[in-house]
Amino acid sequence: MSWKFFLYDWGGLNIALFQAINTGTPAALGPLAWFFSLVGSYWTAPLMMLGLWWWSKSATDPARGVAVLHRLIGFSVAFSLALLAATVLKLWLDFPRPPAVLGDVVRVIGDIERHFSLPSGHATYAALVVGALWPLMGRLGRIGLVLYAALVGWSRIAAGVHFPADVLAGWGLGWICTALAGWLIPLAAPMWQSARRTSVWVWFAVAAAAVMIDQLAKFAITRTFASGEQVEITPFFNLVHVLNPGAAFSFLAGAGGWQRYFFIALALIVSAWLGRMLRLQLPRLEAAGYSVILGGALSNVADRVLRGQVVDFLDFHWRLARWPAFNFADVAISLGAFCLIYAAMSPNTVTKSG
Repeated sequence: MSWKFFLYDWGGLNIALFQAINTGTPAALGPLAWFFSLVGSYWTAPLMMLGLWWWSKSATDPARGVAVLHRLIGFSVAFSLALLAATVLKLWLDFPRPPAVLGDVVRVIGDIERHFSLPSGHATYAALVVGALWPLMGRLGRIGLVLYAALVGWSRIAAGVHFPADVLAGWGLGWICTALAGWLIPLAAPMWQSARRTSVWVWFAVAAAAVMIDQLAKFAITRTFASGEQVEITPFFNLVHVLNPGAAFSFLAGAGGWQRYFFIALALIVSAWLGRMLRLQLPRLEAAGYSVILGGALSNVADRVLRGQVVDFLDFHWRLARWPAFNFADVAISLGAFCLIYAAMSPNTVTKSG
C-alpha cells in the first residue's frame, strides 16, 4: 500500500465521506452550493483587496486603518504564494477528480472536471480570507469566518468537484501561506524601508529579478508543454504554451512580421529611458514601478531576440469570455503601471529612492 492510500484515500474513508455528502445533499441546496463556490473563488480576490483598502482608508481610528492595511499586504502576499503553490501541486500530483474516479454516480453542479483535484483552490482561498480577516474580527465575526470556510469546503464536495481530502489540503495550504506571508513581510519591511538610502542598483536588481522569474517560468513552460498545448488548472484558468508575435496581451499579433523588429527597437528605447529615470531621486513607489516595468520589457525583448516571439502561458477565461494569454512580464508591466498611477494620485508620496 502506498502513502496515497493512507494520507489521501484514508483507507477508503475519503471516498465514503464524499459519497455521503455529495449524494446526501438535497437538490434544493444546489443553489447554496453554487453560491459558496462563487464567493470562495479566486475571482473574488480583487474585491477582497479593494474592500480591505477601502476599510483602511475609511477607518476613523488611524491605528485601525494601519492594522487593516497590514492585513491587505499580508493577504496579497499569501494569495500570490498560494496561487503558485496550488498550481505546482495540481500539476505535479495530478490527482483525478470525483467524476473520473466514480463516474456517473457523482452529482455534479456546473462543468465536469476530471483532473488536478488536489488541493481545492476554493478551500485554499477561503483559508486565505479567514487568515486575513481573523485578527480584525471579534468573536461573532470569527464564528462567521469559520462558517464561511466550512461552507465553501462543503460546496466543493456537494458540487462533485473535490474530495474531502482536497478540501482539507486546501485549508492547510491557505493557512501555511498566510503564516509564511506573516513571516516574510517583517523580513522584507526593513529592506523596503532602507531602499531610499541604498544605491540605485537596488532598483536595477528588482528589474533583474523580474526578468529571471519570467524567463524561468517560460523555460519551464517550453520544456513541459508542446506549442499550443493547454492544461486546465481551474474552471477559469489554464496553463498554456502560446507563441505571441505581438505585444502584451497579443496586441498586433496578426501583423505580417515587421512587428518583431518594431517592438524590439521600441522596447530598447523605452528600457533606456526607464534606466535613466531610475538613476534619478524618485519616490520609492515610483522607482519600484519603473523597475518592474523595465524588467518586464527586457524579458519580452529577450524572447523576441532569442525565440522570435514572446512565450505566453497564463490563460484566464469565464464562460465564453477569454482574456488574451499573457506572461509574468506582462504582469510586471501592468503592476508597474499601477504603481505609477497610484503614486501620481497620492500627494503624500514624497519619500525618495536615493
